[in-house]
Amino acid sequence: PRAVPALDDPIRNVSSFATDHMVTCTWNVNSGWATPELKPYGPFSIMPTASVLHYATECFEGLKAYRGFDGKLRLFRPDCNARRLLMSSARIALPTFDPAEVEKLILELVAVDGAKFLPKNEGGKFLYLRPTLIGTQAELGVQTPKEAMLFIIATYMPELSETPGGMKLLASQNDTVRAWPGGFGFAKVGANYGPSLMAQQEARRLGFNQVLWLLGDEAQVTEAGASNFFTLMRSEEGKLQLITAPLGDKVILDGVTRRSVIQLVKERLGAHKDLEPVEVVERQYTMSEIVKASEEGRLIECFACGTAFFVAPVSKIHFRGVDIDIPMAQGEIGDYTNAIKTWLTDIIYGREDHPWGIVVEEKEI
Repeated sequence: PRAVPALDDPIRNVSSFATDHMVTCTWNVNSGWATPELKPYGPFSIMPTASVLHYATECFEGLKAYRGFDGKLRLFRPDCNARRLLMSSARIALPTFDPAEVEKLILELVAVDGAKFLPKNEGGKFLYLRPTLIGTQAELGVQTPKEAMLFIIATYMPELSETPGGMKLLASQNDTVRAWPGGFGFAKVGANYGPSLMAQQEARRLGFNQVLWLLGDEAQVTEAGASNFFTLMRSEEGKLQLITAPLGDKVILDGVTRRSVIQLVKERLGAHKDLEPVEVVERQYTMSEIVKASEEGRLIECFACGTAFFVAPVSKIHFRGVDIDIPMAQGEIGDYTNAIKTWLTDIIYGREDHPWGIVVEEKEI
């Protein structure tokens, strides 16, 4: 067992410090899934010829366990993550499973390690959870793996949503594409991320936080880094719209935070006493629309959202040599972005009782 780092320990700001336990479960084509094991966190062995090491047969999920201000431990919509893991697994020919069973395993790990690593006096803190499925068949050759392993770990993770002055995005170049129609951008597979690191490294070298991924000669807006991206702007007809890329062409990830933002805006902004109602629009849109809206004073806010960055306001987009400044009404965040972030924060930390916040019954072992 590991000692819990102090709140000011720098180890909490990296994602290498794991909790005491992990869950593992193996599969093979003949006998199916074995009985899952809860065991001490540590190394495991796979053969150098394992499928995952050569053919990118790997998919994963990312979600968090939150210590509420009421002392309770919660997960946020873990059923969505379990179902998405199944979808990603199918995309790379890994085995199927019952998402409800994976959700139970996630809950079990949090129930065992949550009390120690998220003590009740640490309201507002979280652990990052990483369920991962890999092909382990020890045989070279491009083929569907006949053996696989699921493992689930939990680590500390830095708070990424608090970016002073807002996120600054560097728009991708025409010769750098993250995902494309008919590809696998919609699946949470490791192969989506490695090829993006060179562009991300260059963006950070130039002083930007992330890459705004564009697609095609029309510079279609897709995602910001590994997060979904939203633009709030007024149409030429005067209608206030919250726009995000669609799911139908399978270019972007069906983010759990994205899905939740859309639902909350539809349910709540129409009745908000201080904010004008907003129409949510899921469609393809381009940088030329953002540029024109900015020039005409119709660009209101932009933000990125996802498990890692939560809801992060965007203050600048650099596109083809030009900086597009994004208004932020409150200096560090826009009014609408702030409302959305507040709604979600209240749910995950227990200020609002909501069915999306799943309370975990903690265990002492």
